[in-house]
Amino acid sequence: MLNDALRFLLDVLVQPFAVILLLRFHLQWLRAPMRNPLGEFIMGLTNFMVLPTRRFIKPMMGLDSATLLLAFVVEVLYLYALLSLVSFPDNSFPIAGVLVLALIKLLKISIYLLMAALIVQAILSWLNPHSSIVPLLTTVTWRFVRPLQRRIPPMGNIDLSFLALIIICQLILIVPITALENFAREFF
Repeated sequence: MLNDALRFLLDVLVQPFAVILLLRFHLQWLRAPMRNPLGEFIMGLTNFMVLPTRRFIKPMMGLDSATLLLAFVVEVLYLYALLSLVSFPDNSFPIAGVLVLALIKLLKISIYLLMAALIVQAILSWLNPHSSIVPLLTTVTWRFVRPLQRRIPPMGNIDLSFLALIIICQLILIVPITALENFAREFF
């Protein structure tokens, strides 16, 4: 019962923080406008960790390495704590497996973030196309949707490229990501 409560707290507090750090990394990588409620929330929630870390970890190739490293560390800590609840003996804890699995989980979360942005953007285009979050979502999805829009023409004023991209994301999650997760589980 205590393990279930601890697992719940890890899932509610630690995992979402890794997701928010990864989202901040992606938004900065895609040069999304951060002057909106979501951007300001993300910056306000993560600045206490990111800003001090940037003093030691410099950007590489124009990417916010500090934020990505923090997302990776939080994900490793999450997986370590989760696996500790399973109670591995101290001498056989799979550190290499946790590191590989954390990288794969960050990739998986990135795909889910793209899918969520696509779905929210589609819903907002029907309900509130002038929302303050629309420019942020457009910046996130534009690079991925644009090549599909060139190949898939709209049918009756409905853009099917969003649906095609969601299907592609699902296929990526099903085939290569599952294969990578199975590979990582071999370390355990």
